[in-house]
Amino acid sequence: MKAAGIERFGGDVRELTLPDPRPPGPGEALISVRAAGVGPWDDIVRLGSWEVGLRPPMALGVAASGTVAAVGAAVDGWSVGDEVMTHPVPLLEQGCWSKLLLARADVLAAKPSAVSWEDAAAFPVPALTADQALGAAIGDSHAGRLLVHGAGGVTGQLIAALGVVIGAEVAATAGPRSVERLRQLGVAAVFDYHDDGWPAGVREWAGGAGVSAAINAAPAGEASALSVVADGGRLATITGAPPPPERGVTIVDVYVQADGGRLGRMAERLGDGEVGISVGGIYKLAEAAEALKIAVGGGGGGAVVLRV
Repeated sequence: MKAAGIERFGGDVRELTLPDPRPPGPGEALISVRAAGVGPWDDIVRLGSWEVGLRPPMALGVAASGTVAAVGAAVDGWSVGDEVMTHPVPLLEQGCWSKLLLARADVLAAKPSAVSWEDAAAFPVPALTADQALGAAIGDSHAGRLLVHGAGGVTGQLIAALGVVIGAEVAATAGPRSVERLRQLGVAAVFDYHDDGWPAGVREWAGGAGVSAAINAAPAGEASALSVVADGGRLATITGAPPPPERGVTIVDVYVQADGGRLGRMAERLGDGEVGISVGGIYKLAEAAEALKIAVGGGGGGAVVLRV
């Protein structure tokens, strides 16, 4: 089986020839992969800093789209030929940068027919992160005013868009190139993160006391995001570096979790056009090393995808 991955943790990404997966067991499905997402999180796996259930030699990749090639016993709701997307962590035999992927059936979600394979492959990790981060920041309370710090990236933009969809009044920080797109998504106010005065601008926008909730998607931006949260508010961060709590602010470190039902609901929003994903670069499996380099550097102009 053709794949792309590593022969040791910390090693270079290269093409690999790996054994085909075993037949799916109870509660499992075999996916014929059409496209696979590439993100900075894949470099964390490459370095061995995110335990996804495998040891090298291994295919990388934690998001994919494709068709169901086989199902095991006790699998309800999925049949051979179904078009799906998935974030299948913990991985069973190999990662998603491979021709065939063995996955638990409960982490699959239906791919909307109007959505491309590439968009569907790029969507799972940002979508699940956005949904979980908004749940952590807002919960069951009235949405109110929300800051998304770092909304220019793929995941941050999706968080901002979903915040608007669920009824929050959203402010965002981003670079100048992202302003028009965020405005089109319904973001109420966009602040240039290059401007040292943006936290004061956000507090003024929120009436002086600060926002009731914030989500930090900017590496090293945790303290700045916290500074604009009102006393007793909530801050969720997706960067893995939660700041020390202060002023009664509840702080949640969001770590993306595989969830087929949750991904399915987000996929319906994608299919309905409520939210979107922007793919900036599509690469061949043999170009996986270059694709990962671009994804880590953030220079792809959108999500990065491998066409498998």
